[in-house]
Amino acid sequence: MIHQQTCVRYVNGQIGYGVYATAPIPKGTIVYVRDPFETEISPDGFGAMEECYREVAQKYSFIDEKGYRVLSWDAAKYVNHCCNFSSISAGYGFEIAVRDIAAGQELTDEYGLFNLEHDMFCCCGSSNCRRIVRSSDVDRYYRRWDQVVIGSLRCVRQVNQPLWPFMDADTKKSLCDYLDGRGRYVSVRQLKPAIATRFTRAAQRFAEVPLPAVVAQHVAIGERCAAAV
Repeated sequence: MIHQQTCVRYVNGQIGYGVYATAPIPKGTIVYVRDPFETEISPDGFGAMEECYREVAQKYSFIDEKGYRVLSWDAAKYVNHCCNFSSISAGYGFEIAVRDIAAGQELTDEYGLFNLEHDMFCCCGSSNCRRIVRSSDVDRYYRRWDQVVIGSLRCVRQVNQPLWPFMDADTKKSLCDYLDGRGRYVSVRQLKPAIATRFTRAAQRFAEVPLPAVVAQHVAIGERCAAAV
């Protein structure tokens, strides 16, 4: 579930749509939580789909730490990637604002934590743009991203959290234990599946599309930035 004070807007012809704040969202605000309305698709379930449905799932879903595709029912699927992201996935499974986001500004994310199946060309235009977002980026950058998350978690109890009632009990407990000094910090590296996702033969055929073609198909993973898997 995406933060309630957001809306979907058209960005441009290359990117498609994005998610924008309709009111100020301070640093430390949880901007997305998993909820029971989301669809989880197993690797075998994805492989068994007809190609037209796989293409939709490929565009609008991300892969979680279990190797399942998660397809959001609301505007969360339209959040674009940016190397200078304004929010990021925490190891706890939610996404958090890493700086103050003003009304009218776009919410952006770090796709390097989405367990990409293919490297992705990036056109975010930020000064620190990596040009290519790689499936291996989590191993390369997780320490840096952990520091960003930790800095944002320090603000969690200082700002309003409209998504708090929708967070599951286990995630709340894990987060509160960390904030109270009773539990360990959960690294963003925990979002990486422990075992590589298994594909059926049909899914493998889809995954073998050359990179430029994949980019062309996903100039919007939920219209989510330059291309995505």
